[in-house]
Amino acid sequence: MARTLIVEADGGSRGNPGPAGYGAVVLDPETGEALAEAAEFIGTATNNVAEYKGLVAGLRAAHALDPQACVQVRMDSKLVVEQMSGRWQIKHPDMKPLAAEARSVFPAGQVTYEWIPRAQNKHADRLANEAMDAGKIGKQWEPGNSRAALAATAAPARSAAARAADEAAESAEAADAAPSAPAAGWGAPDLGPPATFVLLRHGETALTPEKRFSGSGGTDPELSAAGRRQAEAAATALAARGSVQAVVSSPLRRCRETAQAVADRLGLEVRIEEGLRETDFGAWEGLTFAEVRERFPEDLDAWLGSAKVAPTGGGESFATVARRVAVARDKLLARYAGKTVLLVTHVTPVKTLVRLALGAPPESLFRMELSAASLSAVAYFSDGNASVRLLNDTSHLR
Repeated sequence: MARTLIVEADGGSRGNPGPAGYGAVVLDPETGEALAEAAEFIGTATNNVAEYKGLVAGLRAAHALDPQACVQVRMDSKLVVEQMSGRWQIKHPDMKPLAAEARSVFPAGQVTYEWIPRAQNKHADRLANEAMDAGKIGKQWEPGNSRAALAATAAPARSAAARAADEAAESAEAADAAPSAPAAGWGAPDLGPPATFVLLRHGETALTPEKRFSGSGGTDPELSAAGRRQAEAAATALAARGSVQAVVSSPLRRCRETAQAVADRLGLEVRIEEGLRETDFGAWEGLTFAEVRERFPEDLDAWLGSAKVAPTGGGESFATVARRVAVARDKLLARYAGKTVLLVTHVTPVKTLVRLALGAPPESLFRMELSAASLSAVAYFSDGNASVRLLNDTSHLR
């Protein structure tokens, strides 16, 4: 099987056109390790030209490591991603030859393109800015002086098992966690009101007190009588706070019922977001942990040991869920910038949103308690920082 490499690239221009530079990093998808870096000051150019030059440099660096590799390119330039994916035409004469050069590095079919938010492309962005800083004083970027390389390795060392559990799609987020910039609230400039996600786990169903696996591949149970009381208690508490401006729910029935109880109290409509559904637990749906341990012991051990392993019978891995939840998060952040939004969802999506906000490893999912109808909250700032404000608050249920 061909090796997979991740290329993250960026470019910038201080003036557009103006002094410009690019940066690119090649990452190992299993560990998030930076395998190669490239950056260069390119004189006067536009942002788009610098971005394309960063793409070419990243592809060439990946080709030098393994010409047979399958390459996943991630960039925050919608223009470059859409043009290189063939969905948009390339009309600008300065970019046509650069796009052709990028396509010539690997055979067609070996490279795929994905847009990511700027906050998840900080490693390449740092490299591009280092290149421009070097150009400002008449020099070129030198790898030995790169702070981006230091930032990428600043996180504490982890075991091989933990590194293997990291999802490739989140390697950029691990780089974000490095202390390269002050966190919001610690000397950062005023970024305006954050988007705040208030995270409400649905109320109990008949399966909840029995601690049975209940995901998106099971029977889609309704709220129990206790669950309906919990939903009303949450609605009362949220109405008293008075800050929620929109309500978004998982498509599963227990969440829709919980969300409707709150929305009715607040006079709001419920919007459904498919990405907030619970994990599909495959053949484990409806079983207790002990029953799964008895019937599928090896599968359960593998699942507990790696975020990439799916439950028996074609369920979803935590890595797959994390990608889905991150896409939903970014979509909702774009829609509700600066607003407070109630997300009514499940254990895994809530824990995943908290984990990603903290930059914590996948195994942290097993170290959070999340009760039925509990409230958590995460604030997202415009510079890409996030702040966990609340976790597993059940005071409204007492």
